[in-house]
Amino acid sequence: MKNSAYEKVSAARSQNKILTTTLVNQLLTNFFEIHGDRRYADDHAVIAGVGYLDKLPITVVGISKGDDTESNIDRHFGSPTPAGYHKALRAMEQAEKFNRPILALVNTPGAYPDVESEYHGQGSAVAQCIIRGLQLKVPYISIILGEGGSGGALALCCGDEVYMLENSIYSVLSPEGYASIMWKDSKKVAEAAEELGLTPEALLKEHVIEGILPEVESKTDVNNLKQFLNDRFKMLQDLSVTELLEQRNMRYEKF
Repeated sequence: MKNSAYEKVSAARSQNKILTTTLVNQLLTNFFEIHGDRRYADDHAVIAGVGYLDKLPITVVGISKGDDTESNIDRHFGSPTPAGYHKALRAMEQAEKFNRPILALVNTPGAYPDVESEYHGQGSAVAQCIIRGLQLKVPYISIILGEGGSGGALALCCGDEVYMLENSIYSVLSPEGYASIMWKDSKKVAEAAEELGLTPEALLKEHVIEGILPEVESKTDVNNLKQFLNDRFKMLQDLSVTELLEQRNMRYEKF
């Protein structure tokens, strides 16, 4: 039986979801994490670094929630500050310099909306990730693991291909926010979820994403994801830089 859109929302937010940090350590060997944005802070909501996907050296950037109250508070429940986006951009530009493919793993309700983040240029930080993401001269694949909320997720979903796990969502606004704005009634979240078209199935139909991937729950799932990513990166690496950028631009011109 097909799940309702709001059931997908609940599943995407589930604490049983694999953490971005956990998946990075399962996918890569010899992972070396970088810290700090070279400006003013190190945002723990964003993980970035270099490792091997089997024999392929890649750069990984990801937005991660925590696995308990303390780590969730430390990571702002998966909502990056400007420092997090600066760190991600730093890692991606380094990947371009050394000709490494980029893998972005996303699980965020959105960018962190506090006063300090606005003071440090939250909107500009997100925009720079999008602008440079469209220009990077290396293969760039994104996977939405759970929540893909607004510009906070889009900042790391502007490469060559975007995929979603089966129980994930991707939307300009949360169902709660949509219900409050449209109907002044937060109880209409289920109806809002349907109208937003935020499920993987709806977004695949609209060609917003390239495909839907199985949930990662076992070692076999990790190995299958590794093979899938190796195949996709090889296909993208076979393109010239001109072909890569032209194909990427064509993807976003559809929107």
